[in-house]
Amino acid sequence: MPLASHPAQIDWDEQGHPRSRAYDDVYFARSGLEETHHVFIDQNQLGARFAALPAGGRLVIGETGFGTGLNFFCAWQVFLGQAPATARLHFISVEKYPLSHADLSRALALWPQLDAFTRPLLDQYVAIHPGFQRLIFESGRVTLTLLIGDVLEQLPTLQGSVDAWFLDGFAPAKNPEMWTPELFAQLARLAVPGTTLATFTSTGWVRRGLKAAGFRMKRVPGIGNKWHVLRGVFEALPQAPSEPPVKPWFARPPQVPGERRALVIGAGLAGCATAASLAARGWQVTLLERHATVAAEASGNPQGVLYLKLSAHGTALSQLIVSGFGHTRRLLQRLHQGQDWEACGVLQLAFDAKEALRQQALAEAFDADLLHLLDREQASARAGVELASGGLFFPEAGWVHPPALCRAQADHPSIALQAHREVLELRRHDGQWHAWEGDHLVASAPVAVLACAAQVTAFGATQALPLKRIRGQITRLPATAASAQLATVVCAEGYVAPPRDGEHTLGASFDFHSDDLTPTQADNQGNLGLLQAISTDLGARLALARQPVEALQGRAAFRCTSPDYLPIVGPVADLAAFNLAYEALARDARQVPETACPWLEGLYVNSGHGSRGLITAPLSGELIAAWLDNEPLPVPAELAEACHPNRFFLRRLIRGKA
Repeated sequence: MPLASHPAQIDWDEQGHPRSRAYDDVYFARSGLEETHHVFIDQNQLGARFAALPAGGRLVIGETGFGTGLNFFCAWQVFLGQAPATARLHFISVEKYPLSHADLSRALALWPQLDAFTRPLLDQYVAIHPGFQRLIFESGRVTLTLLIGDVLEQLPTLQGSVDAWFLDGFAPAKNPEMWTPELFAQLARLAVPGTTLATFTSTGWVRRGLKAAGFRMKRVPGIGNKWHVLRGVFEALPQAPSEPPVKPWFARPPQVPGERRALVIGAGLAGCATAASLAARGWQVTLLERHATVAAEASGNPQGVLYLKLSAHGTALSQLIVSGFGHTRRLLQRLHQGQDWEACGVLQLAFDAKEALRQQALAEAFDADLLHLLDREQASARAGVELASGGLFFPEAGWVHPPALCRAQADHPSIALQAHREVLELRRHDGQWHAWEGDHLVASAPVAVLACAAQVTAFGATQALPLKRIRGQITRLPATAASAQLATVVCAEGYVAPPRDGEHTLGASFDFHSDDLTPTQADNQGNLGLLQAISTDLGARLALARQPVEALQGRAAFRCTSPDYLPIVGPVADLAAFNLAYEALARDARQVPETACPWLEGLYVNSGHGSRGLITAPLSGELIAAWLDNEPLPVPAELAEACHPNRFFLRRLIRGKA
């Protein structure tokens, strides 16, 4: 997957309309709204289809070429006017050359009548980087998933089905690389019988290519200077798809029948995110927490850092971090800036030669808007304190008060928080998961999601998942007038954040062996050592020499991580039945048995986020909800598989350790 995007190069005509320099073509006609409604809304019969959606129903639109988003805004407007109040619109659009915020704002100013739709998008149009980027509107009723990159690289990674296609790339004569049989095959792969399609072009070879892919096509009258446009309906694939089917252990479980009710066990970042994603889709969620409040354990630190530890090789973890960072960063727009979060940037110091080389490779691989190098003088000026080296600066990142994010996500009328509920056992009976606290039945629902960090392994069904706890301690440092000049988060082996409520957060220790969460002065002393490595100037500003170590306040909690450092997110299989179903893999790992995976119906897990929970947990909540609601997944299929619980069961089986 390409790690850097290519921002659109825009020229503006004398009327202020945008034109693509790369394709020498306009983004929209002078009558752009009328053209969008005629070509895409009317030919896909969206008004009637939105009105016909059942309560809680959903329609998925796929688009090639997001451009200025005009088609999305028009579809959103018609959806709100026609669809039932509980219906949902999911809009997926691929864009190779995303517009900058400034260019998008300038283009959308041409359509003041759409301001109620364009303004929310512009408010969230931040951290739009390569890969899948999710934006949520109307309290979850409208979801936009942007696939940033080449259409023939992005669409093959999408898992789901599309109800209506908008083919709106630049004209075939200007952009022939997009209008290809390979694209048409992807449209068919993601279609179901009855999926509609519309496009402004009536070019004969486009019509014939779509027909060959399984769409029944028809030329219809156009609008303005367009004599004809095309519309179509998908009937069937003319031949079996050439690509291999999804392996059964990564295939979607059957939909859970019955009421849309769920138990979520654990009210930290993962649990609150999962509850919020389900509630936005109309689920009634019981959120069970053994402590008195949400975010009482690892999610309860006063400040967490949006720390992007990336690889220049496009690993699954890097893809997850880039997509997850964008999703979280947009969620934070809803919180109180300055108190709950701050977009102050994060600076990772090049503290030795190896780190400097790693940072140089990252700067060459990723967009400058995501990260760029600063020399020592530039880094010190940015941080507001003297630093020993330059480093890698992430301008869109910053710090977050994790409890505020958890509270915001749990604050939903469809989420019932039950505190002081320590679930010790789950039992499946009569299509329900029953949560037991000793001899006391706490709650029941058809679906249960375990989001309780390493406590996931206390349940019989998930005890084999390789989760481990790592003790970490942060130190709280009272700010001084001089230390308050720190203007950005600075990281080396540890990190220090600008003050919140008169205190800096400094961290964090790593202890793989201790089970004691009592803060220790030894760890506080170790954290002070990390601070000195970051900035002796900041240490002096904090007057640390005049503060006795025993007076420092610390907070300890357990991080929870997996052996491959990816979170464990997805449906849970019956391990004994899994080993029987796929025992042939122990002899030949290349086999793909056709046996359906023996799922534990309605049981899911969202855990193992380590120190990256702020970035990975919210998007993982969306992933859980997409599986349960049979939606297109919010991440590439290969990334969903890389995070799947079954990856560990599969590896053990292949290695003969099942």
